Amino acid sequence: MAPRPAPLPPGTPSELIQLRAAGVGLVLDLTGGTLPRVLHWGADLGRLGPEELRALKLARAPQPIGFSVDGPVEPAVLPEQSAGWLGTPGLVGNRGGRDFSTAFAVRGATVDPPAGRPRSSGGPHSSSGAAGGSVTVLAHDEAAALDLELTIELTASGLVRQRATVTNRGSSPFAVDAVNLTLPVPAAATELLDFTGHHLRERSPQRTAFTQGLRVRENRTGRTGYDSAYLLAAGTAGFGNRSGEVWAVHTAWSGNHRTFAERTFHSVSLLGSGELLLSGEVELAPGESYTTPWQYGSYGRGLDEVSARFHRWLRSRPHHPSSPRPVTLNTWEAVYFDHDLERLRELADAAAAVGAERFVLDDGWFGSRRDDRRALGDWYVSDEVWPDGLGPLTDHVTGLGMQFGLWVEPEMINEDSDLARAHPDWIMAAGGWLPGAARHQQVLDLARPEAFAYILERLDELLATYPISYLKWDHNRDLVEAGHRPTGRAGVHGQTLAVYRLMDELRRRHPGVEIESCSSGGGRVDLEILQRTDRVWVSDCIDALERQQIQRWTNVLIPLELMGTHVGSGTAHTTGRRHPLDFRAGTALFGHFGIEWDLTDASPGDLDRLAEWVALHKELRGLLHTGTAVHADHPDPAYHLHGVVAEDGSDAVYALVATASSELYPPGPVRLPGLDPEAVYRVRPQAPGDLPDGNAHHWGAHLPWWTPEGLRLPGRVLSEAGLQAPVLYPERLVLLRATRV
Repeated sequence: MAPRPAPLPPGTPSELIQLRAAGVGLVLDLTGGTLPRVLHWGADLGRLGPEELRALKLARAPQPIGFSVDGPVEPAVLPEQSAGWLGTPGLVGNRGGRDFSTAFAVRGATVDPPAGRPRSSGGPHSSSGAAGGSVTVLAHDEAAALDLELTIELTASGLVRQRATVTNRGSSPFAVDAVNLTLPVPAAATELLDFTGHHLRERSPQRTAFTQGLRVRENRTGRTGYDSAYLLAAGTAGFGNRSGEVWAVHTAWSGNHRTFAERTFHSVSLLGSGELLLSGEVELAPGESYTTPWQYGSYGRGLDEVSARFHRWLRSRPHHPSSPRPVTLNTWEAVYFDHDLERLRELADAAAAVGAERFVLDDGWFGSRRDDRRALGDWYVSDEVWPDGLGPLTDHVTGLGMQFGLWVEPEMINEDSDLARAHPDWIMAAGGWLPGAARHQQVLDLARPEAFAYILERLDELLATYPISYLKWDHNRDLVEAGHRPTGRAGVHGQTLAVYRLMDELRRRHPGVEIESCSSGGGRVDLEILQRTDRVWVSDCIDALERQQIQRWTNVLIPLELMGTHVGSGTAHTTGRRHPLDFRAGTALFGHFGIEWDLTDASPGDLDRLAEWVALHKELRGLLHTGTAVHADHPDPAYHLHGVVAEDGSDAVYALVATASSELYPPGPVRLPGLDPEAVYRVRPQAPGDLPDGNAHHWGAHLPWWTPEGLRLPGRVLSEAGLQAPVLYPERLVLLRATRV
């Protein structure tokens, strides 16, 4: 038998490692030669010296009472049964039925401190600053003939992120069924928040008690999915937007994934996640490796702080969109499949007149695509509808000073298409039959080199031929029985990686082109797709009332500038509700603003009012797209207040939203969160969202401070005491502006 893991070799960086950043502390324990355990993840403990780190380890050591093995059970970030852990295992796999249980021994570890700091060379390691760092651990299991590399980072914004690579060093294949990474949370975390949803109602929150046992959220749709955890948060009782301690994890993966919360009688509570691999999907030949998705963990006091860490990390990326997000008109709810050059020119004229900066031609421009039953895969401009190509439209749009964008759905194929007739074997299937169609379409196997090359060539030619600056990249069905033919081997993993490669190559060839992740609306929203895309389409539902919740909970992970938020027509396409323009536009204001409306059919008054909202968005987008998103914990369920505060606290804009009738009449004061408590602010209504729509307003019963001049109060007063809110009709909103004086 192979020996048990031994202590780290001499000269390896510290066995106790402390990383600190942005008010977050992470302490890792590598003593004993086993995989790293997390001694602490939460509030920054301050810089701890070597003796203090050793004392912390003693202070946190569990009392060895249990029955699985003698001694304490301390699960690692990749838990192993060989350490006595009988909960969810870190690595699930086997080599011909053997080596199902691993006992990795650490061979070495390196600590990368913040730039400018010397590399640790022994003894407990402590990062003294607030810039984070990373730890790379190399481990080997001699009996199982497996190598393991773990990377654990603390980013400058205070996010923990980690991933693992498993390599087969044996002479026979090793089947990988799952690799789960975990982060511990304290016993004080007694509530869980995650998300469910469906098409037109994405990211709907749900809370449960964090009780003993296993709560698992599995997504098998082949995309990030509606009914997925999205963000799984554990927190102290009653945690809210601005209160309570919260620990949350996100799985950065656009295919099948698994997220879980587990609490055991060993007094261990974990949040974990990993890719959900279908049976037989990953089998490592000798020398091959499997790398997990990144797992992200965020700690904060209240959900707003948890979100801010994600937002700041995303904004720190070199490729994060830095130019002003152009106001976008998308043609779908204006013309659907009815593509006519003169009508679209008129729509472009109307879009430019209200201030739009990008014009996106949606589905229906290619092949025989006159409805959603045919031609997916035939990515050639339709001779029938566009006899002169797209040039006459793109010339008109760009001549108006707008960018031109185009809808595509490269991963899908209709059975009624030239491509399917020529290459039926390119359709994903588990056997000699096709999966049931969804929206009249199947899935094109992009892991097949010929199919990948065809799609790349078609998209590349379109981007080279026309002045396309933006692709609305759709993905309109779940992956059902998604196998690689002719073997029928499960293929969601390979398809997901192929999509990433396709986007990466297109971005390499056309670095100026932006991509939107759209998937039946908001079905593919995760941090890994956002490594390749510049925004997400939040939902196909543009009903402003539904969007209030959908956008709020999308924003828990994604900053506003990456969220497509559009103004729809007076009657919502997906619900039949009618809302006034100010409610629709005020809802769309908080995001990457756009329009999904046939403006050629709008009244002159509506066009003038829409132009005012477009102008306001352009005025505010520097604030909206760089500031900190905040959400008040307002006790009245009928009223909600959210906003954005500039990073330096100099400016803020808030929306007060009535989603229903309040039990209070008038409603009580609302607090304005996020302001500098020592600064004085001028607070006033913000036009055009400055007209309260409600009985009190129509009776002439105005709030005394609701004037263009407003009033001046310290930030502490505005955040703690608040302001009397105006009475609003249900499904109405007003805007408030707070500027430091």
